[in-house]
Amino acid sequence: MTPDDMPMVGFAPAVETLADRYFTVRRRTESLAAPLSPEDQSAQSMPDASPTKWHRAHTTWFFETFLLTPFMPGYQVYDPAFGYLFNSYYEAVGPRQPRPQRGLLTRPTAAEVGAYRAHVDAAMARLLAGRSTPEISERLELGLAHEEQHQELILMDILHLFAQSPLNPAYLPATPKSHVDPGPQTFHRFPGGLVEIGARDTGFAFDNERPRHKAYVAPFRLADRLVTNSDWLAFMAAGGYSRVEFWLSDGWALARAEGWEAPGYWRREQDGWSTMTLQGRRPVDPHAPVVHVSYYEAAAFAAWSGRRLPTEFEWEAAASAGGGPAPRQLFGEVWQWTSSAYAPYPGFRPGSGALGEYNGKFMVNQMTLRGGCSATPPSHSRITYRNFFHPGSRWMFAGVRLADDDRLSAVTRDNRFLDEVVAGLSAEPKSLPAKYFYDAEGSRLFEAICELPEYYLTRTETALLSQIAPHLAALIPDGAALVEFGSGASTKTRILLDAAPQVAVYAPIDISPSALDAAAESLRSAYPELVIAPLVDDFTRAMDLPEGAKGRAPVGFFPGSTIGNFPPDEAEALLRHARTLLGEGAMFIVGADVAKSPDVLVPAYDDAQGVTAAFNRNILSHINRALGGNFDPQAFEHRAIWNAEASRIEMHLESQGDQIVMVGDHGFRFAAGETIHTENSYKYRPEVFEAIAARAGWTIAERWINEDPTFAIYILAA
Repeated sequence: MTPDDMPMVGFAPAVETLADRYFTVRRRTESLAAPLSPEDQSAQSMPDASPTKWHRAHTTWFFETFLLTPFMPGYQVYDPAFGYLFNSYYEAVGPRQPRPQRGLLTRPTAAEVGAYRAHVDAAMARLLAGRSTPEISERLELGLAHEEQHQELILMDILHLFAQSPLNPAYLPATPKSHVDPGPQTFHRFPGGLVEIGARDTGFAFDNERPRHKAYVAPFRLADRLVTNSDWLAFMAAGGYSRVEFWLSDGWALARAEGWEAPGYWRREQDGWSTMTLQGRRPVDPHAPVVHVSYYEAAAFAAWSGRRLPTEFEWEAAASAGGGPAPRQLFGEVWQWTSSAYAPYPGFRPGSGALGEYNGKFMVNQMTLRGGCSATPPSHSRITYRNFFHPGSRWMFAGVRLADDDRLSAVTRDNRFLDEVVAGLSAEPKSLPAKYFYDAEGSRLFEAICELPEYYLTRTETALLSQIAPHLAALIPDGAALVEFGSGASTKTRILLDAAPQVAVYAPIDISPSALDAAAESLRSAYPELVIAPLVDDFTRAMDLPEGAKGRAPVGFFPGSTIGNFPPDEAEALLRHARTLLGEGAMFIVGADVAKSPDVLVPAYDDAQGVTAAFNRNILSHINRALGGNFDPQAFEHRAIWNAEASRIEMHLESQGDQIVMVGDHGFRFAAGETIHTENSYKYRPEVFEAIAARAGWTIAERWINEDPTFAIYILAA
């Protein structure tokens, strides 16, 4: 329930004239005050807040001072003392009660303020029944918008007042709005450019929204939704309030001085966090937008997220953009902090007289907010509306929407890597393709793994390959092209090249250019007569052989038990693809590990030095580097598990806490203990592998199986 779900006191539903609009707005103010006792209406909880009865009287004084007195002949002010009591900040009108002392005004009573409102309303009815002028209409629109601002302030201020009470009273004793899970955060891309900012000359707008002008906005990305309480809890769990590196200096000093450890109104309970709402103290809704955070907190959260706050021009450009999906929750939830200081637009000039003090005098030391909140009156906000508060304020309904530079457009457009990562992290359970382990750092770490005492595969396969190399060499035709699927350290490749000098071309296929460069460089000096013809491609998808290998007898080489990274159906598809790529008459040398005791298998994938753990985490670093992700690799624990039923070792990365990670424009939520399945290493029994190869169209020409630990090398014939 929101305040506008309440039955209005004397509400007139039809709005056809300025007079109708006047009384609709005025009655809404009384409806907002109706649930409050006279004592509620008189208290002031802090210097920035005002008592409800003061808001009611001040908005009435506005109409009396700026409309009735100058435009209604013979009007007598209701009480001359009210000019001092209820003037807010208009220096040209005269002195006033100090703002921090408004709560000391026990007189007039709330009932007397009601009588004052009735008196002025009656006079305004007479004024509006007469002939209007453009100046009267303009001041009336300003006065109504001004009162709507105070309607929002009434709710903000009464919430702050009630939050100080040990009774946790409810302004509206009802069930709060339930928020559905908005899903992981994603970003919309906007081209920027020279954009029109500000209100047009027609229609009502505050003076700070004009003049309309052009501003340059660089290409940017804006979050599809607001930051939620769940997002904020992850920030808190990561030590967001205690890590100085995320904070602006003034914000850090204020947070320390005031002991901030959570948003305003949050309180730690035995079973979690609660927050004060207009419906009383309630458990924090994880799916609701976070609210009652200062600019300093918003900026710290953005820094922790690896993003930033939008400028107000970016916010307006995104809200005004057409032709595509618009960001959600732009209005009606929380005011959204921007990184823009509250300053005049180019060409801004304050108006003359007291009303010229309305906004211009505050254009210093404050930050701009955009949108609107749940307490904003209906139809009050608009795309060009500029709200403003001091950066340390928290009592208003202010929240966070993230933005970022569009620095990723070149790497995320039509990017297979990104598409596969997004698909894998969007699945249940989450997974990542193992082929993306092998950037330069991943390849280096894998070579280090191969030297570990626990990792038997390389030693075993190398020994077996050395033993059978002469026999393999005898089968390789003169002038052949050795096509290696993947690019390793070339140790096993050298065994074949040394045994078969008739190989004319070495053609490795790998998705990592750096890995290919390293492999090529290591072989050129050792084999000066050998043509090196690398191909940057995914060997599971490559459509053509490398140029240097075309027209030569191809010999496929797939060592390292890499075939074990593929489940049976994918292994079959890979072998079928390799047969097509290599062509009729080709031979294919494949190394495949064989199932054995978990006492041997598990340590091979979870070594004592932690090299395999670093290798596993490096896939997250690869995503960060290539796709603009913000993974913290240390927030994920390496896990190696033997799955006997599937006959495979599984590698996982387990989230050590609740967190949200961004990859490009896409956000992914992780619960504590949730894993990313990064690799399978199938241990195929010989009869299983041979059946897979046969279904893929290969004939098993020969096989060798080493014992203790068991490992197999096959020659497949097309």
